[in-house]
Formats: sequence, structure tokens, C-alpha cells
Amino acid sequence: MFGIPGKQAVKLTPKAAQQITKLMEKDGSKGLRVGVKKGGCAGMEYTMEYVDSVDPMDEVVEQDGARVMIAPMAQMFLFGTEIDYEVSLLEAGFKFRNPNVTDACGCGESIKFDETLSSPAS
Repeated sequence: MFGIPGKQAVKLTPKAAQQITKLMEKDGSKGLRVGVKKGGCAGMEYTMEYVDSVDPMDEVVEQDGARVMIAPMAQMFLFGTEIDYEVSLLEAGFKFRNPNVTDACGCGESIKFDETLSSPAS
């Protein structure tokens, strides 16, 4: 919906694609749906869930066997994002490198987007 022809809405690193594929196979899901919702101290939070069906309004990104669906209301916020999967001594999880984020909370759980993305053009 908000994409540029010939350019994927989000990019997956090889580690993220591998982890998504592994979890899709384990859970028997059709892919991972990524979205955003209001919440957290910075105002917005990412949402992620494995789903059994693709919504016709989702933006679908397929890469190296992994399938990510971007919820319609999140597409403008996530365009240009790189999704990675990182493992450290204390935690493992998906990390978003999103050029649309203008601020994030100290704990890294919530983000703030450029205000022009959510407000209508004048």
C-alpha cells in the first residue's frame, strides 16, 4: 500500500529470516505479522504475532523462506525498517532498525515516530 514498486517494505537480516523460518516451521504458521500500537513511555510499541492466514490488506515480505506480513495501519511507520535477530548473554530477540523512529524510551520497548507520519498533510 505504501511501498515503492520493486522495493520491499522491510528488510530481514539473514539471522532474522532464519529465526522466523524456524519458528514458522515449529508453530505451523503462515508467517509473522508485524504492527505498531499505542503504548509505552515513548508512545508506540511494536507488535509481533505468528498467524495462520494472510490478510489481503497486509503488505507481505518474503525473504529466504521467511514471511512477514505488515498490518495495514503499520505500513507507513515500518517502511524502510531492517529487522534483525540478536542473541546476547542476557537476552535474545528481534531488533528493529527503523529510520522513521525519532525517539525511544530507555528500556527500548517503546518508540516515537516522526509526527508527519501520523498527521494528515496540510
